Amino acid sequence: QVQLVESGGGSVQPGGSLRLSCAASTSTIDYTPIGWFRQAPGKEREGVACIASIDEMTYGGTMYSDSVKGRFTISRDSAKNTVYLQMNSLKPEDTGVYYCATTRKCAWESFLYNNWGQGTQVTVSS
Repeated sequence: QVQLVESGGGSVQPGGSLRLSCAASTSTIDYTPIGWFRQAPGKEREGVACIASIDEMTYGGTMYSDSVKGRFTISRDSAKNTVYLQMNSLKPEDTGVYYCATTRKCAWESFLYNNWGQGTQVTVSS
C-alpha cells in the first residue's frame, strides 16, 4: 500500500504562491497517477489536478479543473518520489485542505482514488 504525505500548505495573501508536495512511499511514482483534491469548509471535496502515468500521455499527461487552469501546475520528480502542485495567483476561493491520492487513471471522481494523505491546509486571505 502506498503512503502519501502532503506538505507545503500555509497562509498567503491573494495573488501569492505556494508549492505543495506529495511525498510517496513508492519508487514507481512514474507509473502511479496521482491527483490533488481540495475541500473547503462545508463543501464537497473537489478535484484540482492530476498527473497521469508516463505511459498515458494521450492528453499531455496532466489535467486541471477549470477553476485552477492557468494558475496551478502539477509536476512529478521521480528521483524524490514526489508530486508537486505549484499554485500561483492564489484567490480566497482556493482556501481549503488539499489532499493527494493515487488512482488507476486520472479522473475527477474522488471515489476512484485511494491512499489519501492527511491533507495540508491552504488559507488565502488578506
